[in-house]
This record gives sequence, structure tokens and C-alpha cells, in this order.
Amino acid sequence: MAEKNQKAEGEKKSSKKLIIIILSVVLVLAGAAGAYFFLVDVDAEDASEVEETKREPEVSAEVFYYDFSKPLIVNFPAGSRMRLMQVSISLLVDSQEAIEDLKKHDPMIRNNLLMLISAQGSDELNSREGKETLRQAVHAEVSTVLDKMTGKQPVKEVFFTSFVMQ
Repeated sequence: MAEKNQKAEGEKKSSKKLIIIILSVVLVLAGAAGAYFFLVDVDAEDASEVEETKREPEVSAEVFYYDFSKPLIVNFPAGSRMRLMQVSISLLVDSQEAIEDLKKHDPMIRNNLLMLISAQGSDELNSREGKETLRQAVHAEVSTVLDKMTGKQPVKEVFFTSFVMQ
């Protein structure tokens, strides 16, 4: 009889352990399922936001450069340290249409740039600050001409691709 009582108590303890294990597994699975459904919606929103941010730079990633066909050559007045300056300029613009506008108005732009550069002192242009000032003035002059002739200001940046002073 003692054996039967021990067997009955062992079965009760085993069944209690089994019930606790089953309940634990069910709770863990329910928690995992809830977390999955909760996080899937957040991930979908985040993925769409990431896709939108990836798309934005692609739109503005295309750039166009316009190089003047010939370098600009300017003579400095007598008595200055430098006698001659040759500068090649490239422009960063926002569209192919802007390049067509620059080609169309090239003579006016070249004229205004030659006048602008010849008005500069050779001593000023020897320093980095002087070149930066000239670059900003060239940007403003080209933008002014294009705004006057086309009503647009497509020039984003001005680059000196060659800058020689003798």
C-alpha cells in the first residue's frame, strides 16, 4: 500500500510539473507572437521611410557641368606685378536645359566675366581669399546674366579648373 501512495504522489508531482512547463511554453509563444506582430508593423513603416530617404538623393544625384570652350585670358595694366592671367571655368548646373542656356548666352557671359576679372588687382588674386572672392563674383555675374535672359538661376557652383598668372 505504501508503494501505491508514493506512486500516486509521484504522478501528482509529475502532472503539476508538466502543467507548469506547458503553461510556460504557451506564455512564451504568445509573447513571441505578440512581439512579432507588434514589430512587423513598425519595421514596415521604418522600411518605407528608409526607401523614401533613399529615393530623395537619387533625384538630386544627377549633376551637369558646363565648361567654357576656351579659357578666359586677361591682361593686367602696366605697373602691376602680373601681366597676364588665364583662367578656365566650369559651372555646376541643375539641368541639361541650363547647359543649353549657357551655350546660347556664352558671348554675353564671357564678355561680363572678362570685364569682371580685368577689374581685379593681380595682387588680390595671388591669395586664396582673393580667388574665393573672384569665384563668388563669377557665380553672381553668371547668375545675373542667366536671370536677365532666361528668368532662371540654374548655376549651383563655380570651379576654376585652371588658374595661371604670369
